[in-house]
Amino acid sequence: MQPRFNFANAAPDAYKAVAALDSYVVKDAGIEPRLIHLIKLRASQINGCAYCVDMHVKEARHTGLSEQWINLVCVWRESPIFDERERAVLGWTEALTNIAQTGAPDDAYEALKAHFTEEEMTKVTVAIGAINVWNRLAVGFRSQHPIDAPAKAA
Repeated sequence: MQPRFNFANAAPDAYKAVAALDSYVVKDAGIEPRLIHLIKLRASQINGCAYCVDMHVKEARHTGLSEQWINLVCVWRESPIFDERERAVLGWTEALTNIAQTGAPDDAYEALKAHFTEEEMTKVTVAIGAINVWNRLAVGFRSQHPIDAPAKAA
């Protein structure tokens, strides 16, 4: 797969606007960092964004989240490692990332509502929207993730 073009260079003002929204989500929205990691990683997995999955796995690892926790995000329903708040965020992330198919179902909303205030639900939803914008840019323009040193079998 070949990159189509560098969208940050093509439209620096648009890039800065999306980056500002992301900065708000990460620094000012008051969402727990582990929940931000869940949102970014799960939406990126659903959207097939290798660039973002690579970045968010590395960020989650860097902040101290376990390899098991990170690896099981894609199969969260089958793993007891995630608590109820995390499950609510994962369900809402999936519902909104796939909104054309799901219509934001009541069960996903009710699960979120059980653990978050209306203000927090709004901020979580903005976080989901922000990573979906990044995913669409990176997938649409074929952004390439960096290649680390290849792993060697033991």
